Amino acid sequence: MSEELLLTFRSPPLPFFIESNRRTYHAGEEHPNRTNLGVFDLLFVQQGSLYIAEEDKRWTLNAGDVLILRPDRWHHSYKPCQEDTVFDWVHFQTVGAWEETEGSQQGSLRGDYYTYAIRLPKKMHLSFPDEAKLLFSQLHEAAQSSSHGAFWERQQRFLHLLQMLDEGWRSDAAKAGVSVAERAAAYLKMNYRSIITNTMLSEALQLHTNYITRCMTEVFGCTPQQYLLYYRLDQAKLLLIKTDWPIARVAEETGFRQTPHFSRLFAAQTGMPPLKFRKRFTN
Repeated sequence: MSEELLLTFRSPPLPFFIESNRRTYHAGEEHPNRTNLGVFDLLFVQQGSLYIAEEDKRWTLNAGDVLILRPDRWHHSYKPCQEDTVFDWVHFQTVGAWEETEGSQQGSLRGDYYTYAIRLPKKMHLSFPDEAKLLFSQLHEAAQSSSHGAFWERQQRFLHLLQMLDEGWRSDAAKAGVSVAERAAAYLKMNYRSIITNTMLSEALQLHTNYITRCMTEVFGCTPQQYLLYYRLDQAKLLLIKTDWPIARVAEETGFRQTPHFSRLFAAQTGMPPLKFRKRFTN
């Protein structure tokens, strides 16, 4: 993925559906030029080819291809359609954090104990086009309805679409990496109160340390030790809110051996020391 672009959305809040429809362009017609549309524009080609550009980047979208255009860029066609072209479009937005990175670039957004990082390739080819066509049809139908229940249906259909795209783009090798990363995360969560070295994690999973680190970095955007630190700090936040334990005990219960070290790391991650964090949420 070194040359591909990856969109990451941190949720909650989840990206939300705005509108969608199906469109047919005949030979000679082309996608309109738009600047700063204000919403993400997801395109799925069912038949024919679309010739789409975002700023100076160009893509040829054939049947089964999906492209997500940013809300803050210039979108335009660089060539008219050469044949009848049928495609679905979905406008969506998010009030949460998002970023676009190159495949080889480590992004700043990651999931943690409470949140999830939705990762979508800017362009991908679907290996399940029939399922996608059905889902888009259901989404368009809900979009045209004005009933109260239709709101819930179209949001649910849209989230199903995001889930399919989030889970469906990885190769079999990458999916194996996801499994390794999830196994490593489960081990770290189960044993976070104890000292855990990379060697111990390697022995527990019966895999080389470098491979585990690579898998976790690709899936979670951090190394095993970074993931462990973030998880410990998340657990510390819970204890600070739910208990009146002294800071030293909170530190000990979450795997930190030295209270000053815990307080320093906590302040660096949250922007405030533990006591101030507790007062902010309990007073």
